[in-house]
Amino acid sequence: MDVVYIVGPMLLIAVVLAAVWLERWSVPVILVALGAGILFGSDVLNLWHFDDIHLANQVANIALVFILFQGGFSTKRETFKTVALPAGGLATWGVMLTAAATFGVLWGILHWSLEKSILLAVIISSTDAAATFSILRRQSLPSKLASTIEVESAANDPMAVLMTVVAVESFAFGQKAEWYMVLLLFCWKFIVAPLFGWFSGRGMLWLFNRLRPQDRGYYYVLSLGLILLIYGAAELIHASGMLAVFVAGYVMGNHPFVHKQGVTNFSSALSIMANIGMFALMGLLVFPHQWSTVWVDGIILFLVLTFVARPVAVWLGTLGMGISWKHKIFMMWAGLRGAVPIVLATYPATAGMGVGQDIFNLVFFAVLLSILIQGSTLGFVAKFLGLAAPLRPKPLYNLELITMAPSDLDLFVVDLPGPQGTIGPKISDLHLPPGSVITLITRGQEVVVPKGSTHLQGWDQVTVLARAKDEEMVRRSLLEPFILYPTKENTEKRGA
Repeated sequence: MDVVYIVGPMLLIAVVLAAVWLERWSVPVILVALGAGILFGSDVLNLWHFDDIHLANQVANIALVFILFQGGFSTKRETFKTVALPAGGLATWGVMLTAAATFGVLWGILHWSLEKSILLAVIISSTDAAATFSILRRQSLPSKLASTIEVESAANDPMAVLMTVVAVESFAFGQKAEWYMVLLLFCWKFIVAPLFGWFSGRGMLWLFNRLRPQDRGYYYVLSLGLILLIYGAAELIHASGMLAVFVAGYVMGNHPFVHKQGVTNFSSALSIMANIGMFALMGLLVFPHQWSTVWVDGIILFLVLTFVARPVAVWLGTLGMGISWKHKIFMMWAGLRGAVPIVLATYPATAGMGVGQDIFNLVFFAVLLSILIQGSTLGFVAKFLGLAAPLRPKPLYNLELITMAPSDLDLFVVDLPGPQGTIGPKISDLHLPPGSVITLITRGQEVVVPKGSTHLQGWDQVTVLARAKDEEMVRRSLLEPFILYPTKENTEKRGA
């Protein structure tokens, strides 16, 4: 009991303090959580002995539900449309190509066992959005490249989960599982889950817009219950609960509903807590002394995945899409592994498979190498390829729109282009959509009260209240006049 109430909180506090301190070096919080778990675990400080892989699997599954829901919730329809083909392709057939290439090398060339090769190939086939963007948060990539990586990383986990579940169930059944049954199981999970998730998401929207509780906390409880219910109901009919939850999150995130801003903050917080808690738990579950027997295979797995499987998936998966070679090289190196492979690595052991512990240790070791090696050099690669620029700072002040009735109004933050301090048009000269209003201007550490006579400046961060459907028009109304604004006044201003 003391472990839960003393060591557990100490572990979480240590993760946050270390993550804040290491933020200047762009160290991802998931790596900090992993390290803290290992440090507090049995092989180092021995403050918490934890070896229950079944409990870890159950807790990690729950955490993964919230992580995938947030991944779908934060994937915007407009963003997805602009990169639908490359990102959607890499999130589906790209994952399958990664798994196929990994399996081909491990089994066909290195002659690892069939069971071990297939399980490793499917388990470690997806990339991790949290790891990638926590490392790149100080870099500014071309928008299309960034969107492609973001959507792929957010959307490719369900495919990896699906392939892993099918593979584990197939090996668990042994000779009873015929190839056509495996194919039918895969098709059932892949086809039914998105449909179930879509209808569930629409149902959540209907329910949120019909309820009018006085206490806004009820919406958070309702969100929690509905997300878990969607996962559980999908699993009950043997569909992919993870894929259903992701699709439901996508539907919710792309439609207005009552108290959306509050649910957005709640979902984001749940995802962060799930990520940190899950990685800390996985760190506790690892016994580094066991790596003495798998570290060579772990390095081989990392090398095959990074220098063979990922390049094959990116190159073949984006053929004929007009993506430049620089962007492709960066996409190859940006295929960081993270939360999902480690969670999926607990599945074989939970199913009672003999190779379960070796699979977990190998995947954990390869993920650790991915975060350390690729993660520490991702910013350098972006700069070397000429793709990165200094990232705009986040606004020091912001507004939130809390709605307790159906509304399609939303708040948008628009980053104006540089150079910093360049004088732009007056607010009264802008042609914003009807019903739109500028509510806040953040200029460095200063808050500027918007008036009709106020001139916008380069690097201003402008908050606008407008209808959700007008977001693109709002951005165009702010950016185009600013870029085209006559430079004579700018020159005079600089001279003064």
